[in-house]
Amino acid sequence: MAQPPADVEANTATRAQLESLPGLGPALAQRLLAARPFADWEDLMKRVPGVKATAAQRLSAAGLRVAGRPFSATGGKPG
Repeated sequence: MAQPPADVEANTATRAQLESLPGLGPALAQRLLAARPFADWEDLMKRVPGVKATAAQRLSAAGLRVAGRPFSATGGKPG
């Protein structure tokens, strides 16, 4: 049985922690580090080039969290 991904907080993770996530390479890690802190997923998607809903869903599934929350297709804000 596969282990669930470990959560990595976008606002506090080190470069190495960010790059440990599948699909998150050095260039994206640098853009995340340069743009943080993020209020929520919507904020991250507005300010980090190349991260839209599809990429956010994939990164969230890999364990990336913003303000402790996984991505939600409803815009990343709690309902």
